[in-house]
Amino acid sequence: MSERNRTLPRVGMVGGGQLSRMTHQAGIGLGVHFSVLAADPSDSAALVCGDVALGDDRGLEDVLAFAEDRDVVTFDHEHVPEHVLSAVESAGGLLRPGREALGFAQDKLRMRTRMGELEAPCPRWRAVTTLDHVTSFAEETGWPIVLKAAREGYDGKGVWMAGSAEEARRVVDRAAAEDVPLMVEEKVAFSRELAVQVARSPHGQVAVYPVVETVQRDGICHEVIAPAPGLSEDKATGAQQLAVEIAHALGVTGLLAVELFETPDGVLVNELAMRPHNSGHWSIEGAHTSQFEQHLRAVLDLPLGSPRTNAPFTVMANLLGGEDPDVYSRYLHVMAKDPEVKVHFYGKDVRPGRKIGHITVMGEDHRDLLERARDAAAYLRGDQQ
Repeated sequence: MSERNRTLPRVGMVGGGQLSRMTHQAGIGLGVHFSVLAADPSDSAALVCGDVALGDDRGLEDVLAFAEDRDVVTFDHEHVPEHVLSAVESAGGLLRPGREALGFAQDKLRMRTRMGELEAPCPRWRAVTTLDHVTSFAEETGWPIVLKAAREGYDGKGVWMAGSAEEARRVVDRAAAEDVPLMVEEKVAFSRELAVQVARSPHGQVAVYPVVETVQRDGICHEVIAPAPGLSEDKATGAQQLAVEIAHALGVTGLLAVELFETPDGVLVNELAMRPHNSGHWSIEGAHTSQFEQHLRAVLDLPLGSPRTNAPFTVMANLLGGEDPDVYSRYLHVMAKDPEVKVHFYGKDVRPGRKIGHITVMGEDHRDLLERARDAAAYLRGDQQ
């Protein structure tokens, strides 16, 4: 690195996925020297970032070495083991979010316990190790129930719906065989799913984005509408305040995504993520400050940017791979048909069901925007000819 560039902040992101890729893009305009620890040179971020360290993004030696020459280290996933995080902090590395805060996103049992201490509204839950524990819980809440792996779950992985004791038995037996800690939750009768993102800097400045509606299928986010249509101002403000209170209480530095269930009695906290999040991709075009720029500002303790929206509504649709890998040949048609649609590709090989990009479109009528985003995604996926 040249002597002139040594004055630039050095941010390292552990993990080479699409979140790192889009954070790298945001860092260019901020003048940030951005580097990524990627497991493979074909990883999404490794394909575009100018400073790539190849190694195990969960391994002690590789993460320690990566952190050594960075002013701050952040993450595009929550799966770096706690003992690795502890070793980096002990060696003087600056982690944002820190090990203690990140632990609440890594461990659902720890998160639920802390939410209870904060009196944050959550589904009823219990840690379980036996089938008797599960059936006892179901006697209180009724079937079906939701079983979750306490660690390592994401995008619907590690989540099982059980409608009977026999279905629950299969999950409990498998978890015991694989030494996976389990928890059980009531199945919430929600009207829709919402999410709030809040950025928090080391000295406590916060910036909170509008509450969005997320559309989930098979545990995967398919669409996001920002802001959530039909949500009253009181409910929106209450959800934002809840997210801010959680960010302060957990000592978050960077982006916090709070996923929520909307019910007739209010909202319930579903999941937490301490990083840029799929529910915030809309902000690249749809907000004055994208979630990726905001995350960098927060971890560097820079003044936070405005989260204000650029249009009455922004819709984001995830682009999932289909059977035909030739996505690019259909790109031309999508651009010609709807010039206002923005398509983001992640540089990934196409496989059925894999997230390979996303689409955003802004305007005044969220129903029209949804139709346009779905149409573009379906065509790129190969579902339409």
